[in-house]
Amino acid sequence: MRIGLLTEGGYPYVSGDARLWCDRLVRGLARHEFRVYALSRSLRQEDEGWMPLPPQVTRVRTAPLWTAVDDGAAHGRDLHGRRARRRFTEAYADLARAVCEGGAAEGRASRSRGACANGCAEDGVNGCTGDCASARPSGRTGDYGDDRQADRFGNALYALADLAREEGGLGSALRSEGALRVWERACRTPGTVRTAHGARVGELLAVARHVERALRPLSLDWYEDAELGAVDLCHATAGGSAALPALLARHFSGVPLLVTEYGVPLRTHYLATADAPPAVRALLASFHGRLAAEVYRRAARITPGNAHVRRWQEHCGADRAKLRTVYPGMEASRFAEVVADVAEGAGRAERAERAEPAETSAPRRSEPGGAARRAAGAAATTGGTAEREAFEREAFEREAAERESAAHESASGAGDTLVWVGRVEPAKDLVSLLHAFAEVRAHVPTARLRIVGTAAGAEGRAYLEHCEHLAARLFPDDGHEDTRPCGDRPVSFEEAGAPDAPDLAAVYAAGAVVVLSSVVEGFPVSLVEAMFCGRATVSTDVGAVVEVIGGTGLVVPPREPAALARACVALLRDPARRRRLGEAARARALELFTVEQNVMAFDGLYLDVVSHSPRRRVLVDDRGAPLPFGTPAEARLPGNWTGPRRPLRRAPLWASDTTTPPAAPAQRPEPVGEGAAR
Repeated sequence: MRIGLLTEGGYPYVSGDARLWCDRLVRGLARHEFRVYALSRSLRQEDEGWMPLPPQVTRVRTAPLWTAVDDGAAHGRDLHGRRARRRFTEAYADLARAVCEGGAAEGRASRSRGACANGCAEDGVNGCTGDCASARPSGRTGDYGDDRQADRFGNALYALADLAREEGGLGSALRSEGALRVWERACRTPGTVRTAHGARVGELLAVARHVERALRPLSLDWYEDAELGAVDLCHATAGGSAALPALLARHFSGVPLLVTEYGVPLRTHYLATADAPPAVRALLASFHGRLAAEVYRRAARITPGNAHVRRWQEHCGADRAKLRTVYPGMEASRFAEVVADVAEGAGRAERAERAEPAETSAPRRSEPGGAARRAAGAAATTGGTAEREAFEREAFEREAAERESAAHESASGAGDTLVWVGRVEPAKDLVSLLHAFAEVRAHVPTARLRIVGTAAGAEGRAYLEHCEHLAARLFPDDGHEDTRPCGDRPVSFEEAGAPDAPDLAAVYAAGAVVVLSSVVEGFPVSLVEAMFCGRATVSTDVGAVVEVIGGTGLVVPPREPAALARACVALLRDPARRRRLGEAARARALELFTVEQNVMAFDGLYLDVVSHSPRRRVLVDDRGAPLPFGTPAEARLPGNWTGPRRPLRRAPLWASDTTTPPAAPAQRPEPVGEGAAR
């Protein structure tokens, strides 16, 4: 079948979100034909080029969301005629009123949730950001699912889409003074969110610019019969603007829609506008909530990446019958060497346990000579030279295995080393981790903490510097920090991806326990990698952590260094428990989080959606009469066997080929149509 894969800021570009799992998905489903429709977020992303594309990707169309150029000013294609301008004003006013009234409903819902008892990040308009246990969505249909407001928003959105298709775009109208006056009138309407009543002109301009950028896909030429109208299924890899083209393809051509979200777009917009005025925050939160609700309402299937995302989707009005959780697929082969070492150690331990006499009820000890003394005592009770020699031989074998295991842990530092891997930013709460490690050192003086990560932007670099200064104060080194090797320091900071940085598999192998201390977390990738390596974990109860761990690790509340320290000490003092948890974690990761399970799940979903929502293409002639045999049998085969029934209109200037192509990637298909930016 033909799949229209819609992305925003990711695949097929070499940088951005969701590029890796999209590439694995496309390569894993070689029997399907993929047409990629990508929205880019920056000029830098476009200049970096594309990933190598497999042959099943037969068409790529791109358009930027970052440029400020509007098509009306460049082409002179403003809305012509009084009727067209009146249609735009009416539709845009309905959309603005739905947003303003929706903002009032969401504001009431947010105030009802109140402040978070766990102390997570709050804002002045929408309360808790929803990452703690007490503030998570309850699973009921949220205020965005109100049918009357959803109908008003959806009808206004499709009216704008129809007008854009007829007039060749809406860019100039969405950025016009008339659009600003629409927002002014909507904010003064009774029932509007209270914070928007006193919105100033500058704040409304910010809202209008943001909405114009989000609605920019309305002006694309991707909805013709030869483009998205020719696919069997639209798969949007994110909500928001990425799903808007798929929503319009369903509106114009009846193409079924599958939406996948591995993050929470609505929460992302909440946090992205943290420094904005209250009126801007309230209106943009309502707009994105309404857009998400419309996408969920029209989608045939919705695939959240975890239960945390699923709760947010239900809060935004998603029907539970449409939801099916599909975990991200991760490559496990890169950790095979670590797993081999773990399996070898587990085999030695298992052989030692089988050799333990059943009559011995005392707990086993790991000190040298303990096994021999127990074996000698057991042999004395049984009597017989042969049995005594067998017990002694087995005891010495166990002692040798214990000494070898202890020597291996001592050489690698794994016996008392805590490992943290991730992106360095305030949300990871490394400050609490350092304070917790100070308490760990009080109980386990030989313990070490290894922090491996990359600072996220200027804020991340400043936070990393703050953490380094804090570590120097908590763990004074008597002036030897610059001379001692990294492995001899209580706390070491290493940059991931640096030329001299070790491979992640080696980092996990060098640790006894992998720690996650975040206060905000989506899908914890570092925990899954640790599980693939068979490592025990200690993590905070945020996001999808509990769902991912599933009882194979220790979980503590966020922002509680004492609890985090107790859990780490408990695992450092109990190697047998670490081994059991690591084995269970690896088994769970191989069952749920591999690339193979992800690809198989989406393959089944594609077939399920198409079987329940088959495309029935009815072609018509110039007079509007149906053509019974207008779609030949070859149309079901990969490739463009049939041409468009009507000429393609020109695309907006901001979606046209106005720049030089990026560095030549391997196996790039030729862009099709005038609207292809790359």
